[in-house]
Amino acid sequence: MKLEILPVLGLGDITPGDDLAALIARAAPWLRDGDVLVVTSKIISKAEGRLVDVPVDGPERETAREEVLTAETARVVARRGPTRIVQTHHGFVMAAAGIDASNVDASRLVLLPKDPDASARSLRAALRERHDVDVAVVVSDTMGRPWRNGLTDVALGAAGIGPIRDHRGETDPYGNELQLTQMAVVDELAGAGELVKGKCDQVPVAVVRGYLRTPEAADGPGAAALVRDAELDLFSLGTAEARAAGLRAAATLPDGPAAVAPGDPAAPVDRAAVDRAVAVVAGVVAPGTEFRVAAATAEITAGAGWPAAAGTVVTGHLPAGPDATAVLRLGADLHRLRAALAAEGVASTLLVPPAPTADGGLALLAL
Repeated sequence: MKLEILPVLGLGDITPGDDLAALIARAAPWLRDGDVLVVTSKIISKAEGRLVDVPVDGPERETAREEVLTAETARVVARRGPTRIVQTHHGFVMAAAGIDASNVDASRLVLLPKDPDASARSLRAALRERHDVDVAVVVSDTMGRPWRNGLTDVALGAAGIGPIRDHRGETDPYGNELQLTQMAVVDELAGAGELVKGKCDQVPVAVVRGYLRTPEAADGPGAAALVRDAELDLFSLGTAEARAAGLRAAATLPDGPAAVAPGDPAAPVDRAAVDRAVAVVAGVVAPGTEFRVAAATAEITAGAGWPAAAGTVVTGHLPAGPDATAVLRLGADLHRLRAALAAEGVASTLLVPPAPTADGGLALLAL
C-alpha cells in the first residue's frame, strides 16, 4: 500500500451557512473517487453555526465559558485545578468538552458539531451528488490521551468507511490466532491528515489517497462505534470522582444497629471487597491508624449503650494513649473507609463504643 497525504489549500475563513462541499470541490478539483477526506471539526461547526458569543476577556469570559462547558457536559470524569475532563453528550471523553477558542474571533467559542457522523454523511452526499466525486469523509478533532504527553487528531465522525479494522480470528505469521486486535483506522487516518494540516497554517482539510480503492457504498456506523460502552470502561471515573461517588453512597447508608440480629449467623460478606476497601484507605489514613477485619459469630458488646452487632466487623485502632487529635483523625479515617466500602458495594453500620473494645478498638464498622 502506498499512501499520499495532500493538503487542501485556499479554503479561507468559514462562516455560518457556508457550503463546505462547494468550497472543498473548488479548492481541490483534483479529488478522486476513493480518496479519504479528513475535515477538521471546527470548520464544520462554523458552517453549522455551532458558535457561542462570550465576553472578550475578564472574569465574565470565564463565567460564560463555565456555563457553556456545563451545558456541553454529560458527565465529569476528572478534574484538577482549572482542567476538567468530561464526557460530552456524544459520548466522547475530552478536555473541556472539545470547546475551542483558537482560530476564531476572540468574542466567540466553537463547540463540537451536534452530530459529527451526520455531518460526515451530509458532506459526503453533497460531494457525490453535486460534484460527482465519491469519497469517504472523516471528521477529526484533537484529543489528549491518558498516560501519554502530546496531542493527536482522532475521528469524531465518519462516512463511507468502516471505523474499525477487525483482525480477530486472523492468524499472524507465527500461527497465532488474533483474539483482541481491532484497529481504529479512522483515528489513524485523522492523525495522518493532521500531519499536513497543522494548527496555525489554516489548512483544515486533508486528503489521504491510497488507503481505499473505492469507498463503501453505505455510510457505515460512523465514529460513534468507537465510543466504548460504559460497562467495558475500566477508567470511567477519575480518582477524586470515584471517592466523591463513594461518599455520596455512604451518606445514604443507615446508622444504628447492624442489620444482622445478635446471635444469628452473619450474613455473607464479600471479604475480597472489604480487603480492597481497607487497602485503598490504608494509603491515606493518619500515621498510626490501623484497621483490623475479623469475623464474629457472637454478639459484640463494649459496655452500656453499645449497640449489638454480629458478622464481619472492622475495628479501628490507635497506639496506646492516643491524644484527642489522633482520635479525631481515626474518626475521619473510619468515614473514608465507609465510603470505600460503599464504592465496593458493601453496606456498613457505623458504631462508636463508649469505651474501647476488648482488643483496644476505638471505633467499629459492622458489615
